[in-house]
Amino acid sequence: MNDDVQRERAEADDSRARVDPRIDTPGREGLTGTAPANVYRRLPDAEQITIPPDWRSMEAQPPWRGDFPIDWPQDQYVERRDFVKFMVLTSLALTVGQFWIAAQNWWRRRRGVPAIRRIAALDQIPAGGLLTFTYPGPLDDCVLVRALDGTLVAYSQKCTHLSCAVRPQVESGMIHCPCHEGYFDLRSGRPVAGPPRRPLDVVRLEVRGRDVYAIGIEARTV
Repeated sequence: MNDDVQRERAEADDSRARVDPRIDTPGREGLTGTAPANVYRRLPDAEQITIPPDWRSMEAQPPWRGDFPIDWPQDQYVERRDFVKFMVLTSLALTVGQFWIAAQNWWRRRRGVPAIRRIAALDQIPAGGLLTFTYPGPLDDCVLVRALDGTLVAYSQKCTHLSCAVRPQVESGMIHCPCHEGYFDLRSGRPVAGPPRRPLDVVRLEVRGRDVYAIGIEARTV
């Protein structure tokens, strides 16, 4: 009796030893807590699934389709790649822009304070009148305005939007940019309407006797 029990136990131990420990093998099918082996087969990567535009099988596709695999997963992959390329180029452009601004600031500091220059005699500019001049360089167009109350102001004539030439309107107290209908306040040079967001560069003035002098120029951000 004991021999029969021991023989049955040995056979049971042998059957358990012969079972493959992996759960994705046919040997474990039917055992408690397992599933058929084909349930665990490796699924293809979604990026590698080829879906022709006409939805037919690859065997039914013309030969040239192999050289030009236009399918949805690859098309989406290209779009992501283009997006990454766009972000890289945008970041590069912003970085280059920052270096350009820094280079401009360095160049302005290197040039130092512009020379003092006589603009005109005070009697040449009546109340409500204006006079164009160049400062600090020969290509830097500026405009000198004498308001109706006799106050003198001078600004760079380049609009801070796209560098169009601005035109003072003394009667209305405005400086007008005709390119994109931008307006600046005549007293302060700050933008009041239109695309411009930065004030006009202001030319600092000094009256010496009966003459008006430009003694510096200031680029402002607010």
